[in-house]
Amino acid sequence: MVEPDRDAPGRGHPPSPIRCVVTAGPTREYFDPVRFLSNPSTGRMGYALAGQAAARGWSVDLVAGPTELPEPDGVLFYPVETGEEMLHQVDALLPACDVLLMTAAVTDFRPATYHEQKEKKDGRSRSVQLEPVPDLLATFAERRGGHPRPLLVGFAAETEELEAHARAKLLRKNLDLIAANRVDGPAGAFGAERSTLLVLDRQGRRQEWGPAPKVELASLLLDRVEELLAHAPTA
Repeated sequence: MVEPDRDAPGRGHPPSPIRCVVTAGPTREYFDPVRFLSNPSTGRMGYALAGQAAARGWSVDLVAGPTELPEPDGVLFYPVETGEEMLHQVDALLPACDVLLMTAAVTDFRPATYHEQKEKKDGRSRSVQLEPVPDLLATFAERRGGHPRPLLVGFAAETEELEAHARAKLLRKNLDLIAANRVDGPAGAFGAERSTLLVLDRQGRRQEWGPAPKVELASLLLDRVEELLAHAPTA
């Protein structure tokens, strides 16, 4: 991995002191060395955000689960697999961070027992006990305490009651901003090139964007983040 030049200006934007951490893609929770729980996230939204932020001159750390996407230009890339690995990696980067963009689709549950060897198929039914994976956003919000930094931006992928669930998550996890979309139709399906976003903040502002390419949605969301940073206290 080659470290990008932090002093190099982004395309069309002056150098910026903003440092952000972006999480992207799915996570995997293993039963044994070859089987795992995961989800269909492709990481496209997170990678679009990381690329657009780097193009603005932001300093970008991208923490991503397994995807088939190439690393965006101008970012520091940290590959992870499990939710626990993502938590520890982001936690290490957070003290110097101005913005956390949490687009990753972290698998909510993991097998309570991990088998060191591949479990052989023997015709019997199996029951698997699951335990919750640590809630990354809630953890980071708690560690931030009452400080205004980092700005916390969450994502919500829903199949019903989009706005109600997104607003509840915004308040429950003490986020500054949440971007939500439905994943049960063509306009919001995992892996789609285009999507829609419903964006809510704690002051009650509501915005809807799309359907549009994810790179355009990423740019609009970063505009909104810059607006919040400009009006937020620094300490």
